[in-house]
Amino acid sequence: MTWFLPVVIVILLIALGGVAWRLAHLHGKLGRFTGTIRKIAEGDRPVTDLPKDEPGLEELSNAILLLAGSERERTLKVETERARLAAVLERMTDGVLIANADGRIQYSNPAAAGLFESPEPTGRTVAEVLRHYQLVEAWRRCQQGRELQNESVELPNRHLFLQLVAIPDQDTGGSLLLVQDLTRVRKLETVRRDFVSNLSHELRTPLASLKALTETLRGGAMEDPKAATHFLESIETEVDAMTQMASELLELTRIESGQLPMEFKPVPAYNLLHTAAERMGAQAERAGLTLRLESGQDETEVRADSPRLEQVLVNLIHNAVKFTSPGGEVVLSARAEAGFVRFSVKDSGVGIPDDDLERIFERFYKADRARSSGGTGLGLSIARHIVEAHGGKIWAESVEGRGSIFFFTIPVAG
Repeated sequence: MTWFLPVVIVILLIALGGVAWRLAHLHGKLGRFTGTIRKIAEGDRPVTDLPKDEPGLEELSNAILLLAGSERERTLKVETERARLAAVLERMTDGVLIANADGRIQYSNPAAAGLFESPEPTGRTVAEVLRHYQLVEAWRRCQQGRELQNESVELPNRHLFLQLVAIPDQDTGGSLLLVQDLTRVRKLETVRRDFVSNLSHELRTPLASLKALTETLRGGAMEDPKAATHFLESIETEVDAMTQMASELLELTRIESGQLPMEFKPVPAYNLLHTAAERMGAQAERAGLTLRLESGQDETEVRADSPRLEQVLVNLIHNAVKFTSPGGEVVLSARAEAGFVRFSVKDSGVGIPDDDLERIFERFYKADRARSSGGTGLGLSIARHIVEAHGGKIWAESVEGRGSIFFFTIPVAG
């Protein structure tokens, strides 16, 4: 029996060696599983074959590969949504700022950088980017009260009107800042308000005159034929003025809505100037002014509705004559440029104040000096819409006391 113990020891050693080898083998395979799971957790999505040659390992391998596949799909979906959101934010006209709890900007879109003239808002504080104390205070109220805040401010030096909406982020303690440029909305509201005011002003005067004339006639003026005739002529004048206003306003509405038919044909630019000058020559002569054409007989043709474009020129010449003192001059010209002909009407009159220059093409808008000169205040607005209907643009340059130049461009025919 002396051999029994050594045999048992050898057998045990062999068994222990097999177990050790087996454990080492399994440890290596488990290490591959561990590495794969770690890569998945770190965002790496390897497509590799995992060990499946052991009982129970096939199910584990399949589960890990399924986890990797689903993780890949979720990541791709998140990245797609993130790219879509980034594209939307990049193209938004409203500024978007995202700040953390410490007030540091974590994200900004191009619109926000443009509105606040900050090349790179990210990493700077909210106060450094917003700069305006009312906007900064609105953000601080949002941070302290954790409630949505609205604030509107006007930046006179930049001619901007901004609205800030500060939205608290309850999860991170930060905030989302949405900045809207309401300058155009504010301007349109001003135009609408001025339009109503100016229309009321233009109607009030003739209506008051009509009422006064009517009351005078009823008070006994009818018994005096000479006085009655004079008052009736005055009534007719006021009615004609209101009729002209209604007609021009209707025409302007039709032009704006595209309901005014226009027939575009090639027309020599010089012919348009010559015809308008002939129509207004007598009026300029009565006013003691010189009306001359500076352009030679250029054969450049424009694509135009002749009667409508002549209406624009006549309107501009009429204004030039009206606001130029006797002895002055009105100069007409047309010069060919790249794809356009630039028409101009230059006068040596009183000029236009800078504050009025940007608004003279609005309906019923009149500069102070124009209020006592009659007219409906619709002529320049009609001219602007006719020029724009031709595919051109109109503008004015002026130095107060030194005269004005009105320009408009019309595309060359063909």
